[in-house]
Amino acid sequence: MPATVDELAAFDEIIDVRSPGEFAEDHIPGAINLPVLSNAERERVGTLYKQVSSFEAKKIGAALVARNIALHLDTWFADKPKSYRPLVVCWRGGSRSGALTHILQKIGFAAMQLDGGYKAYRRHVVAELTRLPALFAYRVVSGPTGSGKSRLLLALASEDAQVLDLEVLAAHRGSLLGALPGQAQPSQKSFESAVWAALNGFDPARPVFVESESKKIGALRVPDALIAAMHASPCLRLDVPQAARVQLLTEDYAHFLHDPETINRQLGFLTALRGSETVAAWQALATRQAWPELVAVLLEQHYDPAYLNSLSRNYAPAATDLSFHAEDLSASGMQQLAHKILAAI
Repeated sequence: MPATVDELAAFDEIIDVRSPGEFAEDHIPGAINLPVLSNAERERVGTLYKQVSSFEAKKIGAALVARNIALHLDTWFADKPKSYRPLVVCWRGGSRSGALTHILQKIGFAAMQLDGGYKAYRRHVVAELTRLPALFAYRVVSGPTGSGKSRLLLALASEDAQVLDLEVLAAHRGSLLGALPGQAQPSQKSFESAVWAALNGFDPARPVFVESESKKIGALRVPDALIAAMHASPCLRLDVPQAARVQLLTEDYAHFLHDPETINRQLGFLTALRGSETVAAWQALATRQAWPELVAVLLEQHYDPAYLNSLSRNYAPAATDLSFHAEDLSASGMQQLAHKILAAI
């Protein structure tokens, strides 16, 4: 009998045999990719299936799959003990995973195939992301741009607190200038898999710390049930002097400070919102590399008004909120603040 999605943790390893392109879009967290068809081979077989016949496609596909499985047997599986118990996954739990599972079982491994394949896993994630978020008590870390929210989450995580860092999972800092240098965001499906995996590993009896995110982080959407739960949760509000915020932002966005052309291009996207004259003044500061002055004026004229507007709509003050003043946003300062917060809740 095939295994179900609920049994994922019971296996030594999850092997995804889909093509590298399919795997890159999304996969079960922790799975490894041992494709039985490469991207080009999968395309070739698919074209034969559509343009010639299923018989010709299967004949060519079987030969390709056999060669690729033989390569994996000579490499990945060569040193595996008889007790090794892998779970094999393909798109629908059909021929590709079936071929590798059959051979591994004939060898003597306790291999199993995932019933329904990746599609069954994806349905499970979508369903769970409507259910799981409501199980937890969140503490939403809020504060204007540059107040050290991400650094605080890191400090809380180092103290073994349960932290859901959505910006890390989304590979984006959540603002116009939030793209990470040299790092693309994951797909929406992959982001949702990462959120599901994080929530699935939390203890509902303990609080979950999360930043006061918007509905979108870069190009990615936060699951509706999660954002709704966050909006209904008490906040930990950070009060940080502007000078400390400017210092933090010049440190965390150093990659922009050496690239006036890029930052000016990004600032240009704000023209419709803030006006051409205001944006031109910001761009002039960037061209002169007057970084502390630019950061300060961006906070005053753009980020703080936008943040306060979003906060009033989505994370309105409540009696259950707690406020914390912080001036030292260094790693040690954030560690001290994390201790204070954990002692207070």
